[in-house]
Amino acid sequence: MSMRHAVLVSALAFALGGCTMGPDYQRPDIELPASYPEAAAGSGAAASVQADWWTLYRDPMLDQFVKTGLERNTDMRLAVARIEEARAVLRETDATLLPEIDADITAGRSRSSTRTGTLPAGVRAIRSNFLASLGTSFELDFWGRLRRLQESARAQYIGSRYGHDVVALTLTSGIVQTYFSIRALDAQIIVSTETLRTAVDSVDIARQRAQAGLASDLDLYQAEGSRAQFASQLKDLQRLRAVAVHQLGVLTANPALEVAAGDLQLPTPPLPPAGLPSTLLERRPDVRQAEAASVAANALIGVARAAQFPTVSLTAAAGSQSAELSNLFSSGAGIWSVGLGVAGPVLDWGRYAARTEQAEARARQSALAYEQVVRNAFREVSDALSNVRIAADAETDYRTRVEQAQNALRLATQRYESGYSAYLEVLDAQRTLNSAQLALALNRRAFLGYTVDLMSALGGGWKDY
Repeated sequence: MSMRHAVLVSALAFALGGCTMGPDYQRPDIELPASYPEAAAGSGAAASVQADWWTLYRDPMLDQFVKTGLERNTDMRLAVARIEEARAVLRETDATLLPEIDADITAGRSRSSTRTGTLPAGVRAIRSNFLASLGTSFELDFWGRLRRLQESARAQYIGSRYGHDVVALTLTSGIVQTYFSIRALDAQIIVSTETLRTAVDSVDIARQRAQAGLASDLDLYQAEGSRAQFASQLKDLQRLRAVAVHQLGVLTANPALEVAAGDLQLPTPPLPPAGLPSTLLERRPDVRQAEAASVAANALIGVARAAQFPTVSLTAAAGSQSAELSNLFSSGAGIWSVGLGVAGPVLDWGRYAARTEQAEARARQSALAYEQVVRNAFREVSDALSNVRIAADAETDYRTRVEQAQNALRLATQRYESGYSAYLEVLDAQRTLNSAQLALALNRRAFLGYTVDLMSALGGGWKDY
C-alpha cells in the first residue's frame, strides 16, 4: 500500500466521520406570564438600567466600595480562576480533534552474544542503531464522540463565565445592602442621639421641678430611667454599625475599613417601569449558568452513546533509520508505516447502555434544575416588585406618624411644664416619637434593600424592550 493510498483512505475515513450521536440541545418550554403582574411604583421612572446599576443611587462612596470589592474580593478571584480552568479544559478538548504528532529520536549501541549461535552474515556483534521519526495515533471522530465532548466543554466554559457573573452580582448586592445598613444605622444613631439629648434635658427639668417642690421625685426617677434606656439603645446601634462595617470590610477585602458617618437623609432608589416583561429573566446569570449546565449534560449523552460503537483510529509514522549516524538521512534510510484500527465492545452485558441511560437521566435532571431556576427567578422578581411598591406606599404613613409624634411630644412637654399633666405623658410621647423616627429609617432601609433585591433578581437592572 503506497503512501498516497494511505492518505486517501484516512481522508475518506475522516470524511465519513460526519455523524454525531445523541440529541441536539433544545431549551425546555417553560410556561410563564408574558409580564409581571405586580405593578411597580413610580410611573415616571427610567425605562432602562445599565449594568453598573449601583451608580443610580448617586453615592460616590458606594461606587468606590463596589469597585474595590469587584477587584479584590476573594470570591471574585476564585471565579476568575474557575474560568481559566474551564478555558484550559476547552482548549484541551479542541486539541483532541486534531492529530497529535510525536517525535522519536533514538541513538543506541548494543552487543550480541557470540556464545548463543553464529550471527548472520554481515552482522557484527557490536553495532549501532540511529532512528529519527515522526508518528501519530489519531482517533477518527466517526460517531461524533469528540465533538460532543467539545460541545460539553464549551458549555461548561460558558457556564463558568456566567458563574463569575453570578458571583459578581451576589457580591455587588451584598456590598450595597451592607452599605445601606450602615447608612440606616447612621440615621438611627442620629435619631437616638437627639432623643437622648431630649431625655437629658427632661432629667434636668424634672430635677429642677422636684427641687422647687413642683413635682415629686417619681418624675425624676422616671426621667432618669428613660434617659438610661435611650443611652443603651444608642450604644446597641453603635455596636451594630461596627459589625456592619466589619462585614463591609470583608466584602471589599479591606479588614481595616472605616466608613465615615452619614446623615439622616438616605438615598432615594430608582424605580422600575410598570409591565416589565418576563423575558428579562434570560439576562440573569444564574439562569444562563443553569442552561449552560443543561447543554453540557445533554452533550454527554452523545459521548455515552458513541462509546457503544467501535473506535476508529489512524496510526502513522515516517522517518529514517540507519546503523551509521552519517547515513541516517541518506537515500534508502527512510522508513514509514500507516495503519487503521477498529476497536469496540463485543459483549459488555449492557454496561455501555447503562452509562447512556445515566447520561440521559443526568440531562433530565439538569433540564429540571434549569426550569426550577427560571421559576424561582420569576418568583424573586415578583416578590421584589411587591416589596418595593408596598414599602414606597408605606413611607408616607411613616412620615405622618413622625409628624404627629413630634406634635404630641411638644404638647405633652408644654402641659407638663405648665403643671397640667404628669411626667408620664412626656415619657410616652418621647418613646412614641423615638419609635416612629426609627421605624421611618427602617422602612427606608427596607425600601432600599428591596430595590437592590429587585435589581439583583432582574440580573443587574432592566432594559426597555
